[in-house]
Amino acid sequence: MYQPLPRLAGSGTAVGGFDKRTTYGLAALRFIVVSFLCFLLLNPLIRSVRTITEKPKVVLAVDNSESVAAAGRPALNRALTSLQTLRQQLTDKGLDVSVRTFGDTVTDADLTQIAFTQRTSNLSGLLSGIRSDYEGRNLTDVVLISDGIFNQGLSPTFGQYPFAVQTVGLGDTIAKKDIQLKGIVANRIAYLGNQFPVQAEIVSNGFQGRSATVVLRQNGRELGRQSVNFSKNDTFNQLTFQTTATQKGVQHYVVEILPQPGEFSTLNNRQDVYLDVIDGKEKVLLLALSPHPDVKALRNILERNQNYELDVRILTGTPAEATPPADKTYDLLILHQIPDNGGLGNALVQKYLSTNTPVLFVLGNQSSLGPFNTSNPVMQVVAQPNQSDKVTGSFNGEFKQLNLDPAKLELLSKLPPMSVPYGEFRLQPGSEVVLWQQVGSVRTTKPLLALNVNAGSVGRPRKAAVLAGEGLWLWRLEEYALTDKQEVVDELIQKVIQLISVKEDRRKLRVYPIRNEFVAGEKVIFETELYNDIYERLYDKPVRLEITDEKGITRSYNYTPTEANSRFEISRLPQGAYRFRASVSVNNRAEQSAGQFVVRDLQLEALNTTADHGLLRQLAKQTGGQFYGPTRVDALVKNLTARSHPARLSSTEEMNEIINWRWLFFVVLTLAAIEWGVRKFNGGY
Repeated sequence: MYQPLPRLAGSGTAVGGFDKRTTYGLAALRFIVVSFLCFLLLNPLIRSVRTITEKPKVVLAVDNSESVAAAGRPALNRALTSLQTLRQQLTDKGLDVSVRTFGDTVTDADLTQIAFTQRTSNLSGLLSGIRSDYEGRNLTDVVLISDGIFNQGLSPTFGQYPFAVQTVGLGDTIAKKDIQLKGIVANRIAYLGNQFPVQAEIVSNGFQGRSATVVLRQNGRELGRQSVNFSKNDTFNQLTFQTTATQKGVQHYVVEILPQPGEFSTLNNRQDVYLDVIDGKEKVLLLALSPHPDVKALRNILERNQNYELDVRILTGTPAEATPPADKTYDLLILHQIPDNGGLGNALVQKYLSTNTPVLFVLGNQSSLGPFNTSNPVMQVVAQPNQSDKVTGSFNGEFKQLNLDPAKLELLSKLPPMSVPYGEFRLQPGSEVVLWQQVGSVRTTKPLLALNVNAGSVGRPRKAAVLAGEGLWLWRLEEYALTDKQEVVDELIQKVIQLISVKEDRRKLRVYPIRNEFVAGEKVIFETELYNDIYERLYDKPVRLEITDEKGITRSYNYTPTEANSRFEISRLPQGAYRFRASVSVNNRAEQSAGQFVVRDLQLEALNTTADHGLLRQLAKQTGGQFYGPTRVDALVKNLTARSHPARLSSTEEMNEIINWRWLFFVVLTLAAIEWGVRKFNGGY
């Protein structure tokens, strides 16, 4: 039978189910996919440049303190209406305008609606905050609307600002006819039975040839009365009252100038004084082998705390200088290079150690390490004779017994090295390290400052700390050279001393305010700690808190501390000295805690109501700005808008890997799917 032969493929014929055009198209598609994948394997980079246009910015800094409104609200409203117009005109000119006030940021609020109720004026803080918030941005001018009066922080003329400060002066520069109690000078602490001074500083204007009466009171009872004569139109006088501390605790005194006819304001005629009357000081014995700069440094640190009564004895001095009174007991002992190599202070050391007096040991090149190792519960030191090492301090971040700021303690790495014994250091059980020794940039495992507050055995103190080197005086000098202050090192040593000398508190309930003093208007916050018989923290027990003011009025509160929140807040307490008592029932047993705190009403804005436009002129001149009166706002608008304020163009360049672009994956996947689909549709493979 005849069978036809198959036709040979030629032009326009199908091969494998595809015509010639489809075959070439699919081959080209596959070539593109494979080539693109190979290209991506080379990990090519693409450079992208993004340009951002930032409009020039102007900040209206409004002093919304009480003193600005003292000159009268109508005049203030007229000035604010002009400034609101200024804001709109600057915005219309293409400037980005924002508003700042004390305490918060205002963006869209009408300037005429700002409440002038701030009780303090910190102009330098306002300008410094703007400088920090707008750092690196296109800020050209700051318009400061103020009366020039500041009562907190530094003078704004001391600051350096990267922008021009245009100042608008508000308020009345004419001195008012007034008598002011400008300030009170008094100790914060007094001792029971002792006399203490209260000094009143009085300023008057417009009362020449007249006199006034100044009264000192406590709880409504008059303690003293004095007259002050004003010989000139503008005078400054000082009066001193001497009174005696007759009651323990926080005592509230009031100094008042009796109002005179014609005074502009009587709000500044009175100030409150709060003194903490205590029964006695903690007695500290600083026993040193010989005169040393560290002894002077320790003395300066301790004398900053008025609760310490310091007795310094030098063993190598005269007998009167070397021997403490035999019948005197001490709450804390500081031994500088004692026990010593000559054994000069061994008898005194054993006398005080036998009474379990807390001790701070300070080692030096004259320290005898053998007796030291047997006398302290903190660390053992095995060192080579007459060999020392130079180390700095590195804060132990795991030490949590004290509320220390690790950021501040980074300063220690910049301080001169201390001289410590060169050898092996071994901590005793229960000891905690405050500072590690650091050699250069390497932190070692040797302690520089360590303590133990739960030790104690025969011949050893129950609480002790060891500073294993000398050179503390260099630390304080260098800190002052770097920061103009002596706070970080002093705070560290003070808190260590307080921790080892504090009387042990075995109460199961401890309720205490987070500070001893609060300002009227802010919340009074109490912290609550409750423990069981083995001193584990307890929560979710109802606590009753009673607060009694000076008039005997008691306020009662009930709250339940939880693990998430152990604090309790009270709002709107008026000024005064308060006593509180907290109670809770644990296992049918009442636990109590008591204490006291103060709420102060600061009348800083009433002390000075005379505008200081001279300060505003000086500030504007220093920063390249100008001073304007409240009626010359139009001139300010012309000045700001006449100058060229080009927008700032900022470009960022990035190098990105193309292989990280997700959309390329879907493109390749789509092309491969198209090829596969076409082949399958036509019966190919």
